[in-house]
Amino acid sequence: MSSMVIPVDPFDLVIFGGTGDLAMRKLLPALFRRDADGQIPATARILGLARTDQDTESFKAEARAALHKHVAVDELDSIALERFIERLSYLHIDVTDARAWGELVSYLNERPEHIRVYYLAVGPALFGPIAQGLAQVGLATTKARLVVEKPLGHDLASAMTLNRELSSVFNEKSIYRIDHYLGKETVQNLMALRFANALFEPLWNANRIDHVQITASESLGVGTRGSYYDTAGAIRDMVQNHLVQLLCLLAMEPPYKFDADALRDEKLKVLRSLRPITGRNVLTNTVRGQYLAHGPDAPSYLQEVGNPDSKTESYVAIKAEIDNWRWSGVPFYLRTGKKLRAQMTEIAVVFKEPAHSVFGDLETPSMPNVLSIRLQPDEGLQLVIMTKDPGPGGFRLRAIPLDMTFAEGRGSNWRMPDAYERLLMDVVRGNQTLFMRGDEVEAAWRWIDPIIEAWEASGLRPEGYDPGSRGPIAAVEMMARDGRRWREIEV
Repeated sequence: MSSMVIPVDPFDLVIFGGTGDLAMRKLLPALFRRDADGQIPATARILGLARTDQDTESFKAEARAALHKHVAVDELDSIALERFIERLSYLHIDVTDARAWGELVSYLNERPEHIRVYYLAVGPALFGPIAQGLAQVGLATTKARLVVEKPLGHDLASAMTLNRELSSVFNEKSIYRIDHYLGKETVQNLMALRFANALFEPLWNANRIDHVQITASESLGVGTRGSYYDTAGAIRDMVQNHLVQLLCLLAMEPPYKFDADALRDEKLKVLRSLRPITGRNVLTNTVRGQYLAHGPDAPSYLQEVGNPDSKTESYVAIKAEIDNWRWSGVPFYLRTGKKLRAQMTEIAVVFKEPAHSVFGDLETPSMPNVLSIRLQPDEGLQLVIMTKDPGPGGFRLRAIPLDMTFAEGRGSNWRMPDAYERLLMDVVRGNQTLFMRGDEVEAAWRWIDPIIEAWEASGLRPEGYDPGSRGPIAAVEMMARDGRRWREIEV
């Protein structure tokens, strides 16, 4: 089975920060794969733009090296590779210098009919100045789309300031706040699972669901991101955007149609229904942790960030509750951390056990049904159900997973598309369904800010945890108080 490839309209994509890690590791490989599959039209162009003083030929050489590093050898068809490389151009520009925009204007005005995509793969401090610069030279046209990456603010106040800066130049329908988690096939399949099947929606409420766990664990430490990470922490880096967005898609009401604003309206309702976690509730409903050292070659969090007094968390667990009719009484447990047992992202919907068991005398107890939605590794869905253990040796119950791993369902030659492939093409199409709206970002910060403020007011340090573990003991105790336990972190 093969996926249908629908070409997009001709476009010019300008990558501000075109020589940076995001461009080389994610954006250019994603664009190459779309080009190799025939989705990018012949006249489309890609322009790298940065302060690095180099020319187009050296940029092409850098891009070619990045593709060889980040794209599998069997995907690097030589003809497709050279065709893609020829699309690339480069401009050396300092966006803070108003006189430096002339070459960009000339480049884009060569093809005024093209859709224009401005991808800001730069620090958030440059988002506003770049948007203003584009407006001042007449490049913020009706055919232009502005793409911004996280962090979308450091708190509510800065997020509101950023939204004002962007909306003063671009219409909200031209702003694409990207969250690569929303481009993953499994996340999109979550919507198909709920709204394209009659099986689950009648069960998708507090009457049938006991609790939900959303886990994003990483096996590596902060590495070279230490200077950024120590100002953000796990709650800003992962919870405020990725995990909260997954919670919204899981908990939202069915939109009246599969439309960008209809879907985002429903996500916003979930964000506004999240019960505030404030004051002493923060001590019982949240846990912070920092990974410890493990030998001379495995430094602690404090050593990696070079700040022995840091109270920034590398792990966070939160018990979230939604105050509405559908979810009243159903806790949503969120956790994310670095240097944990495995690299894994999973949503687990744990259903309530039957009201009465007719198998009470059996040696093997029953287990709750669990719908597991795996984002990484091995994207797919799994439903655990109870069945009779085969054989003539009596009647014993056994938990059996009904497994749908997407790669297996497609065959050995099928490749799972990277999230950026889908999201970049959606920007060109003008489809905002998988992108965050400004009021969503602000609503998420309204819920997150009081948690951070209570942590800071408490003066408590994050709890240490061993690398390769499941995280702090306090997170296990938080679940145990509710009579529940975390699912295993495993590949």
